[in-house]
Amino acid sequence: MEKILCSVIVPMYNEEAVIWETYNRLTKVMDELNEAYEIIFINDGSKDKTKDILNEICNQNNKIKMIDFARNFGHQVAITAGMDYAAGECMVIIDGDLQDPPELIPEMIKKWKSGYDVVYGKRKSRQGETLFKKFTAKAFYRILRSMTDVSIPVDTGDFRLIDRKVCEALKQLPERSRYVRGLMSWVGFKQTAIEFERSERFAGETKYPLKKMLKLASDGIMSFSYKPLKLASYLGTLLSGLSFLYLIIVLLQKIFAPETVISGWASLIAVNLFFNGIVLLMLGIIGEYIGRIYDEAKGRPLYVISELKNMEEREGPRFKM
Repeated sequence: MEKILCSVIVPMYNEEAVIWETYNRLTKVMDELNEAYEIIFINDGSKDKTKDILNEICNQNNKIKMIDFARNFGHQVAITAGMDYAAGECMVIIDGDLQDPPELIPEMIKKWKSGYDVVYGKRKSRQGETLFKKFTAKAFYRILRSMTDVSIPVDTGDFRLIDRKVCEALKQLPERSRYVRGLMSWVGFKQTAIEFERSERFAGETKYPLKKMLKLASDGIMSFSYKPLKLASYLGTLLSGLSFLYLIIVLLQKIFAPETVISGWASLIAVNLFFNGIVLLMLGIIGEYIGRIYDEAKGRPLYVISELKNMEEREGPRFKM
């Protein structure tokens, strides 16, 4: 089999409106490199015509591969599947919505050839996004960085190039709640950034609504930090101390100024509700960690594959049907 320099990994979920443009821009960039390459599209359980269009493209061009999931397993798992099956000496991960420019790939490969193992895209600006999303994204990266001992670059996504040895290291990390960009920082190696202006989507709607953004943020924080658990101890100690001080104040009032003590249920109920809310919050945080332990203990595969296209001879490490 021909030695492949670069594998381009493209997760796709309901992207029928953008597939052809993504394919044309990626192949134009990769053809101009005059190097052997492959483009691996991962159909993450799309409900539109994404799979049909990818099948058509694969039939036209054998450099285009497809991994078809049996159902939707999520963006981070789709990236993992692409890395599992990629055959290149390096891999470029890029979303299919064209917000990250394929034209930056040659510069990434140039940095890789100069000795870097990971070359990640760093966003200078984010076009076509709401102020709320820009603010929350900026805040999240900085909160995550402050909460973990792993240096995770701020204002970066999954758009990056990784060397084959980085990919092999990532394959040894089987955790279910995956935050791939954090795992890439955790494994280390020589890394550098390339700054770029992030464009708005070429077509279609975002596949990361608020619910999925919160899930990704939760995976990032809880996969790389135990500080939320420590917060329970700190907050419990603080509230216990304040409660003790309040008890002393109430006793002193009862002894020295009984006329100032107002009997009633309102204050008692308010205090109870406050403390019960704190307890439930802490139990929720602990439950999140326990739930992740439960997911890991089940030992299920990260994904199930329904079909492989143009790569049937390859064997990946995950379960497929």
